[in-house]
Amino acid sequence: MSGASKRLVAPKLDIDALIDDPRTRIIVCCGSGGVGKTTTAAAVALRAAEHGRRVCVLTIDPARRLAQAMGLTELDNTPRQVDGITGGSLSAMMLDMKRTFDEVVESHSDPERAEAILSNPFYQALSSSFAGTQEYMAMEKLGQLRAQSDSEGLWDLIVVDTPPSRSALDFLDAPERLGSFLDGRFIRILTAPARGAGKGIGRILGAGFGLFAGVLTKVLGTQLLADLSAFVAAVDTMFGGFRERAEATYALLKDSGTAFIVVAAPERDALREASYFVDRLDEDQMPLAGLVLNRVTRVRAPGLSPDEATAAAQRLSQNGEHRDVAALLGLHADRMRDAERQRRLAERFTAAHPHVAIAEVYALPEDIHDLEGLRVIGDLLADAV
Repeated sequence: MSGASKRLVAPKLDIDALIDDPRTRIIVCCGSGGVGKTTTAAAVALRAAEHGRRVCVLTIDPARRLAQAMGLTELDNTPRQVDGITGGSLSAMMLDMKRTFDEVVESHSDPERAEAILSNPFYQALSSSFAGTQEYMAMEKLGQLRAQSDSEGLWDLIVVDTPPSRSALDFLDAPERLGSFLDGRFIRILTAPARGAGKGIGRILGAGFGLFAGVLTKVLGTQLLADLSAFVAAVDTMFGGFRERAEATYALLKDSGTAFIVVAAPERDALREASYFVDRLDEDQMPLAGLVLNRVTRVRAPGLSPDEATAAAQRLSQNGEHRDVAALLGLHADRMRDAERQRRLAERFTAAHPHVAIAEVYALPEDIHDLEGLRVIGDLLADAV
């Protein structure tokens, strides 16, 4: 049996079939940071729109050129229409993490309590930089967009670009972490004296809390503890809401109308992260459409082996002639070896996940800076070039 016949071939990810299916209501592009999730999400959204869908794409921290490509020179937390679309329609927005958190507070509190929360220094730090907040708020915004879509009929497809986390799993884990913190035992202890005031148990807890607060003061500092105590007193009415909405979004993500696209570069760490994420989606019974293998090295003369190219380049260099040709042969040899290394890594992924469909996107010579560039990415995703 030849070496070629032993190669593992993954099923083909049919992007067009996915976006053309009216039952597909949400597409989530996920993966570790730096693998091209934002560009992939934008290209999928654009292709779906030009196939006749009414699309809203939620991007996370897009590069300036990509934002300009979509006409989003003024990004905010509200979807904006993208011009130059034929067929359907495309709206795009960039997640404003803090603004989304503020909206949650405002919608679940009376004005006086909301103002107390929004002006609290602990809340301001929590909403801006607490680990996992961006991932949680991405899910909050997805829930808001889906509810708006259902009530107003604005879009029939929402494409989500997940935050650029070190780990792809952060997107699924962060809501539980943040919900557990805000609805957890530590917060309950801090609010127990206020909630139990005037009752026998409240007096006991109040006395115990005095000792507990003394320890916390040494650990956290007087001002931080005061800010934290004021925050939990103001936010008490919101307890349970974070966990409930996280559970509701989880149910939405597990719905048959949702499709996850895992994005990875053909590198060891990125594919290992993708493998972990695929296993997690399977464990949580969430619908996986497939894997996009991004920035794959393209070889235009596969019949010329790297050894042959290297030998020919050395002969030309020794003769002192055709130095440009020798350089091109050397470059070809390097690209062939790189492509072979990427192929082995991809086969290792397929061996572990033989049923995961894959679409490959070749590395382009320059960054995407307009809609035409996004169309090229869409064509590569759909294997239409």
